[in-house]
Amino acid sequence: MKTRKFTRREVIVTASAGAVGSMINWPLSSIGSPSFAKEKLALLGGEKVHKGTWPDWPVWDQTVEKEIVDMFRTGRWWRGTGEHVEVFEKKYAEMMGARRCLATASGTTALITALEVLGVDAGDEVLVSPYTFIATYNSIFFHKALPVFVDTDPETFLMDPSKIEAKITDRTVAILPVHIYGMPVDMDGVNKVAKAHNLKVVEDACQAWLAEYRGKKTGTLADLGCFSFQNSKHIPGGEGGAILGNDDDIMDKANSIHNCGRPYGKMKPVQGYPYRGGNFRMQQSQALILMSQMKRAQKDNDIRLDNALYLDKKLKEIPGIIPVKPANGATRAVYHLYPFRYKKEAFNNIPKEKFMKAVAAEGVPITGGYGKQNKDLLFEEAFNSRGYKRLFSEERLKKWRDENNLPGNDQVCDEVLSFYQSILLGSKADMDDIVNAITKVYENRNELAKS
Repeated sequence: MKTRKFTRREVIVTASAGAVGSMINWPLSSIGSPSFAKEKLALLGGEKVHKGTWPDWPVWDQTVEKEIVDMFRTGRWWRGTGEHVEVFEKKYAEMMGARRCLATASGTTALITALEVLGVDAGDEVLVSPYTFIATYNSIFFHKALPVFVDTDPETFLMDPSKIEAKITDRTVAILPVHIYGMPVDMDGVNKVAKAHNLKVVEDACQAWLAEYRGKKTGTLADLGCFSFQNSKHIPGGEGGAILGNDDDIMDKANSIHNCGRPYGKMKPVQGYPYRGGNFRMQQSQALILMSQMKRAQKDNDIRLDNALYLDKKLKEIPGIIPVKPANGATRAVYHLYPFRYKKEAFNNIPKEKFMKAVAAEGVPITGGYGKQNKDLLFEEAFNSRGYKRLFSEERLKKWRDENNLPGNDQVCDEVLSFYQSILLGSKADMDDIVNAITKVYENRNELAKS
């Protein structure tokens, strides 16, 4: 199926804060949506909008069962005695347009390995997005390095490249941008700063399989790119991860590090182990599952994209609902979640949690975005540890705390809501139910506020 690109019209967000204020009292029927003003909310005892089911995830491919059983019967279950992981690596690299792929046990171990091979070490600093899954930060902590947050752009939900330079210190060695929800980061902006300061860049593309930036796949736009194949992902294998790269020496070292430090590829044969490493290997069974799931990935992503762009068009007509804006240079998102901003001012200041309950009661599963993880206890737990007190001065940690004020990220955490990726595999009628459920809540906001 032909890749769908964003058009100029599709990337422009018209519902600014000012527009929200001027549109609050518009009847939605005047802009093409049906009226639900006379219908009672399901949360208050009315009939729900969506009465059907939603697509399940993951979806099992029965055709792979014989191959998996045959592999188990051979006893060659790990990559050291089997061929399937290597075959997967070649196929995934080809799919993504990279020279090399290294399969790992998880997205987290992919990130750990990538940072290790690029030289991140104890006492270093790594610039990172604050709006991400916790594994991104933990991979930095794994190296006894310091995660330093670059604030989030409230419109794209991604690292703001214009805020990077101010965070660089003499200890900064790398930048770790995150293509969260499958939305490509402005990699030109990130790479420009990295090049100017001789910094390494690792893309956290753990939620961005087949996403594109200026026509190139995410995960191929920096020194290394990392992916996850955990059960919820678009290419699921229960667990699993991958590193993409184009430099043979770097990828040979990554293979060594993920395999207990054993020499690999063009490395000079030595007695013993040339590197410190871990056991971050993918299993044969995971590779077989992943290859079966890869067959459906492009088609599924096309469906998600079509439905996401349809929702963008419809939802932005509702005051207070603002779809995500693609970053500069993004040409294709893959929507691990479909995110949007909820401006409570347009809904009689109904709290986000109450709005979510009302939408869910209409038969549309909805979730909040990531929380303000930069305030999580794990940071103080790390900074108060013996190791971090040795590595970082009290003055540096105080400065980190003083700068842990991220207004853009706070706004995103306060406003973002999302729909799970499998919902986007539904029909256009399902997408209309999503729009109608939110419209119904909007048109009954007065009653909901009183309840």
